[in-house]
Amino acid sequence: MKKIFDFDFSHFKGDLFGGMTAGIIALPLALAFGVSSGLGPSAGIYGAIFVSFFAALFGGTNTQISGPTAPMTAVSMVVIAGIVAASDGDVSKALPAILTIFMLAGLLQIGLGVIGLGKYIKYIPYPVVSGFMTAIGVIILLTQIFPSIGYNPKEDAAFVNQFKPHAEEIILDNILREEMEEDILVLEDFKETIKRAEFITQEQILKESQTLASKEASGVIGSIKVLPRALKNINWLELILAFGTIFIIYGFKRITKKIPSTLVALFVMSGIAIGFGLNYRPIEEIPSGLPIPNLNIITDFNFSSIVPYIFTAFTLALLGAIDSLLTSVVADNMTKTHHNPNKELVGQGIGNTIGAFFGGIPGAGATIRTVVNINAGGKTRLSGMISGILLLIILLAFGPIASKIPTAVLAGILITVGINVMDYKGLKAIPYMPRAEVIIMLIVLILSCTWNLVYAVGIGLVIASLMFMKKIGDLTSEESDVIPLKEEAWPDELDFPKRLKEKVFIKHIKGPLFFGSTSDFKQLALQIPDNASTIIIRMGKVPYMDQSGLYAMEDILVDLVNAGKKVLLVNILKQPKYMLERIDIIPDLIPTDQIFTDFKKCLLWLNEHDKEI
Repeated sequence: MKKIFDFDFSHFKGDLFGGMTAGIIALPLALAFGVSSGLGPSAGIYGAIFVSFFAALFGGTNTQISGPTAPMTAVSMVVIAGIVAASDGDVSKALPAILTIFMLAGLLQIGLGVIGLGKYIKYIPYPVVSGFMTAIGVIILLTQIFPSIGYNPKEDAAFVNQFKPHAEEIILDNILREEMEEDILVLEDFKETIKRAEFITQEQILKESQTLASKEASGVIGSIKVLPRALKNINWLELILAFGTIFIIYGFKRITKKIPSTLVALFVMSGIAIGFGLNYRPIEEIPSGLPIPNLNIITDFNFSSIVPYIFTAFTLALLGAIDSLLTSVVADNMTKTHHNPNKELVGQGIGNTIGAFFGGIPGAGATIRTVVNINAGGKTRLSGMISGILLLIILLAFGPIASKIPTAVLAGILITVGINVMDYKGLKAIPYMPRAEVIIMLIVLILSCTWNLVYAVGIGLVIASLMFMKKIGDLTSEESDVIPLKEEAWPDELDFPKRLKEKVFIKHIKGPLFFGSTSDFKQLALQIPDNASTIIIRMGKVPYMDQSGLYAMEDILVDLVNAGKKVLLVNILKQPKYMLERIDIIPDLIPTDQIFTDFKKCLLWLNEHDKEI
C-alpha cells in the first residue's frame, strides 16, 4: 500500500504497532495527569485522545506522539486552582473559564506557527529550561505526597474547622456584594443583610471551609505547611498501594523493557485492590460514551474571568511549543529526518484547541512515548493518530472499569514521573557552570516552586536576556576600543603612509552595534585627538545594527562632521548599510564618495585627497 489521500500506508504495520504501544503507555499517564490537574481522569484521557490524533494529523513531525505531559499539567494546575478558587471551589462553575484558557493557548500555538516563530524556540536559554524542569519534578513530588498517603485536607475535620470563622466572613462579604450589585445596601439599615444572613446554613459554611482548607494545603508551600498534619493521619493501605506501584515501575524495568512497567504497575496494583475488595479511595468516575463538546465555553463565556490568565495561556502555548519541538529534535535524530517546526506548532495548537473544546487538558509532544513509537516501528503520522484512536476505544470499552483505579496508584505513577522529569544533568553541572547561569537556574527553580511557574519563567527569560546583552555589550566594547593606528594595526594597514598617521584616526568596530554597547561606543568622539582631521570607521565586522546603535552612530557622525572632520566608512555590511540609508545618514551626512567597499580603495582616496586632509 502506498499513499492514499496524502497518507503513507507503506509502513502501516509499523505504524499500527508503534501507535498501539504508545497509546497503551499513554493510558496510565493520561489518567494520572488528569487527576493531578484537578479536573479528573476524564480530562486527562480526553486530552490524550484529541491532542495525539490532531497533532499527528496536522503536525510537522511524522513520528511524534503527543498528549498531556508533566510540564503542561503543572502549569495547567496553576490555571485550574486559581479559577476554581475564584469560583467558590466549584469546578463545574469554573470549567468554562478553564477550558477557554486552554483553548486560547491552543489558538496562540497556531498563531506562533503561522507567523513562523517555531524556528526561534531553540533560543530559550538552557538554565531557564533546566530550572523549570527541575521545579516541575519538585512540584509533582510534593503535591503527590497527600494522595499517596491517603490524606485529604477536606476530610480532616479538625483542620477544616480552623477555617470556619474565615468562611463565615467570606459568605457575609458575598451577601454584601450581592446587595451592592442589587443597589439595596443601606448602611444605616442592615435589615436585609441580617435577613439573608439568617439563611446561611452549616452546610454552606462547611463547604466554604473545605475550599479554604484545600487552598491552604495546595501547591508546594501548602504541602510543606500541612505535611506534619498529614503524616499524623496516614492511611497505610493507600501508602502501600502507592509504594507498591513505585516498586513495580522501577523493579519491572530490570526484568524487561519490552512491556511498559508503568502499565504493569497500574494493572497489578489496581487488580490487587479491586480483586481483594480493599477499602481504598478510587479515582473520579470516568463518563461512558463518546466525549461531548463543552458548548458552555461559548454560551457562558465571560471575558473578565480569563483576563488575569491571558499571560498564563501564552506561557502554556510557549511551553507546549518548547516541549514539542525538543521532542521533534529527538525524533529527527532517531529517524534521520527533518521536522517542520512551524507546521508542528500549528498541529499542536489544533490538537489543544479541539481537546479543550471536549474538556481535555492541554498537551505537547511526549519524548518517551515518541521514542517508544519509533522503536516499535512507527514511521508516519498514522502512528500518532492510531495512538489517539486506541485511547478512544479503551475509553468507550473500559471506562467504567478504569473508574475503579485507586488514586494512590496514580499518585505512585506521578511520583516516578516527578523523579524522572528533573534535570539531573543541569543539577550536577552547578559546580562547573558560570555563576550567572547558576543564578538564573536557581531563581527559576525557587520561584517556580514557591511562587508562580508562569512568572518564574518570564523573570528567568528577562534576567537571562539582560545578562546576555551585558556580556555581548562588554565584549563588543572590549574588542572595539578606539586606538591610534600605530598601536594596533590590522594587516592591511601596515603600509599606511607615515605622513598621514598623525592626521588620520582609524576606528575598528567589532561585533553587533546594539543597545547593549552604545554607551561605550559614544565615547568615540571624546577619544579622537584634535589633530586628527579624518576619521576612518571600519565596519566589516559589524554584522548587525539595531535602532539604538543606529542613533548612537548618527550622533557621533553628526558631532564629527560639525567639528569639521571628514568621516570615511569602510566595508559596511548589508544590514547596517540598510539601517544607515533608512534615516539618510547615507548619502546626506556621509556622501557616497566617502564610502568604500574595502580598505585599499579608502587608501587610494586618501592619497588623492592628501592636500585636503
